[in-house]
Amino acid sequence: MTTMPTTTDPDLMPLTAPGEAATPRPRLAVPPAQRTPVRRPADDVTGAASSLSSPSPSSPSSPPCGSSPHEARMHGFLPERPPVRSMIGTWTRLDAMAHAAAAAPGREAAIALVERAHCASELAALRQRVSRLSPRNAEAAAMRVAVIAVSCGWNGLDPQAPAARQVADEAFLDLWAAVAHRIDHDQFVALPTLALRNWAPERKPRKHIPIDQLARTEALVPIVRWAPEGQPLSRLDRLMLAATRLEAHGIWLFRLAETLAGRAPDDSSTPTALRRLVRVQHALRAQLRSEAAELAAAPTTPQQRAVLGALAEQGALEPPVLQAADAVLGVGGRRPGDGRRQHLRRHLPASHRAWLSAMDRHCAPVRTLAHRGGPDAAVYREAQESLIALRRTYTSLVQAAAHPSTATPLPTAA
Repeated sequence: MTTMPTTTDPDLMPLTAPGEAATPRPRLAVPPAQRTPVRRPADDVTGAASSLSSPSPSSPSSPPCGSSPHEARMHGFLPERPPVRSMIGTWTRLDAMAHAAAAAPGREAAIALVERAHCASELAALRQRVSRLSPRNAEAAAMRVAVIAVSCGWNGLDPQAPAARQVADEAFLDLWAAVAHRIDHDQFVALPTLALRNWAPERKPRKHIPIDQLARTEALVPIVRWAPEGQPLSRLDRLMLAATRLEAHGIWLFRLAETLAGRAPDDSSTPTALRRLVRVQHALRAQLRSEAAELAAAPTTPQQRAVLGALAEQGALEPPVLQAADAVLGVGGRRPGDGRRQHLRRHLPASHRAWLSAMDRHCAPVRTLAHRGGPDAAVYREAQESLIALRRTYTSLVQAAAHPSTATPLPTAA
């Protein structure tokens, strides 16, 4: 796929204000995105004239999850490389167990699978090999453990808590805790792991395609399907893939977040960046709506709806890209206290949480526009309202997956 020429649209020109080079900005804990000309995307997520900006194929890869949280998130919170499609060696047993648990007709059947693996000493054998996993394979194992945990209804458990031993299989809890220690992430049984680590391109892509463009332009298939093999993808499968594509289409939102970090509210480039943010969020909303028809037509089961309900109850269904927008705009602050925001973020890796916390601090000057008047404040409030509408559209998609017969109709795109 070729990159389109640099745009000449004045509203899409770089955000460097006149005279900014003569007055250096203070150093930030999170550096702003590089001031490069914005390029038109090769794929139009809105299906209309407006389109999102996308990074050049030559953009450097994002740092691994364990690297410094102060580096620019070149590809958002997507994995650095496509997730591991299949595991090898002893780990094929975990692969098979995850596939079987996801397709199980109910929690009892999924729990029985885990108990049989315990009796066959398979879980103990896996536990002994966790420390030998490479970081990428450890993340692949975490996705499969997360699938098994939610299939069994154990996603709300702390695997190291004594009370959990009375509810769940002890050998599985030991494996779960070992994997959590290996990836340095205790609460990974949530949407970011279940969606962003559970997809693969349907066909082998060209090697030079960046991860966000790959997830945006290629046909995706789930690695662990919630529907049995040979049957159409389920609503839960399609919701997870929609969350992955949402993250890929929202890549420019992370660049805009870093652009706004440290900007003064009266900086001449601030309203331009906010207008771009509105356009990105409108396009993300259109992207979600484009997934709605296929999701509503897909089959579902009571087990899949129970999985969605359990994740929602734990606050484990918030897409990372929406959390990034919230860190900039402070919409979460409209809800009681800061506890809910941290509750949602606990499911992200530590480096991602640190990046969001840095954005909370460095975008605070821009958020003072909420208490001002004038055209710049109006643009800021429009950005807030567009994020609220985007989150409502995502919530409607979740409701359609969990309760298809009584789902709230998707709101009309603005």
